[in-house]
Amino acid sequence: MSRFALIKAVLGPIMRLMFRPRVEGVENIPGDGPVILAGNHLTFIDSVIMPLKCDRQVFFIGKDEYVTGKGLKGRLMAWFFTGVGMIPVDRDGGRGGVAALMTGRRVLDEGKVFAIYPEGTRSPDGRLYRGRTGIARLTLMTGAPVVPFAVIGTDKLQPGGAGLPRPGRVTVRFGEAMEFSRYEGMDRDRYVLRAVTDSVMTEVMRLSGQEYVDMYASKAKAA
Repeated sequence: MSRFALIKAVLGPIMRLMFRPRVEGVENIPGDGPVILAGNHLTFIDSVIMPLKCDRQVFFIGKDEYVTGKGLKGRLMAWFFTGVGMIPVDRDGGRGGVAALMTGRRVLDEGKVFAIYPEGTRSPDGRLYRGRTGIARLTLMTGAPVVPFAVIGTDKLQPGGAGLPRPGRVTVRFGEAMEFSRYEGMDRDRYVLRAVTDSVMTEVMRLSGQEYVDMYASKAKAA
């Protein structure tokens, strides 16, 4: 049994008891080949709940601080987060975005599932913010289809993204796969990148029911 299967077997019953997750549209994720999952990001537990509700293992970028802790707690955290598919990347440096993009490309080139939050950070107020164009670069560079998704209700269970989540109902909703082969070879055209990104975010908004803000979440947090 793989580490992912073990974690899923142990956490699955606990998750069902705590969050009573309702999953819709998981059949929209292709059973094989490279796939990009692109969705909203409300709080920390999004990155645990969504991957564990998929049949295929999902890989995603996470802060390297989650796997560099000391002592028994640090080792357990590293074992868990890498086990559920997190790939640690130093995103604080000037080249953090490039490293994340190249990591995603490597995962997709291996025919796996890669999840990305186009907003780039958690929503500061529960609304959906403007997507960054890394998602568009990734799909145009690799040809991988994009399956939009929405996680609903996690911000009520873990406000601010800190501390242990409280019990409650969570919905994970996957939309139909989107493909952008008509833009092949145009991954450096900023107008195409923005159009692709906005079309993905429109689907995420439709799935989540969130109010959309045409502004980057990082700018809203800094205001």
